Amino acid sequence: MTASPTYVLDADVFITAYRGYYSFDLAPGFWRSLVDAARDGRVVSIRGFGKIKGVKEELEEEDDPLANWVRTGFSQWFIPLDEDSIIAAYKYKVMEWVNKQVQYKAAAKWEFASGADGWLVASSIVRKHVVVTLEVSAPQSQTKVKIPDVCSNFGVVTVDTFTMMRKLGIKLR
Repeated sequence: MTASPTYVLDADVFITAYRGYYSFDLAPGFWRSLVDAARDGRVVSIRGFGKIKGVKEELEEEDDPLANWVRTGFSQWFIPLDEDSIIAAYKYKVMEWVNKQVQYKAAAKWEFASGADGWLVASSIVRKHVVVTLEVSAPQSQTKVKIPDVCSNFGVVTVDTFTMMRKLGIKLR
């Protein structure tokens, strides 16, 4: 029997749910389901270290109910990035690959390197996590390095929020 994967959430999963279809007042069950799945070890996200931003730090930049929930309701499930194997995967795999891609403009590479996206991929390479993101593959993009394209190069599976929910058997009640 194969162990079920751990899903690691990109910032856009939290932000889009909060601002759109799963706001706290309309769909509190969504947020409870994330906590329940995290308690079971099936859902996590990443937190940075030093000057390195993870998803947690990106979400905490705003002064809103989502940032408060991140600090008080989900904080313990943002896993650290400060492991030698993740730092090496980021530097020698993810960023080396991104920088070799000639179609991306320098600004796109810089944006990718300055946020949590590259670290999300590196962490998933090392930890064998499934990345949950709302980004869609765009291998010909010049202005944005897309998470699914980087993940695909390293054999990391990506899914969207709804696919994760179905795989985890999450039903909102």
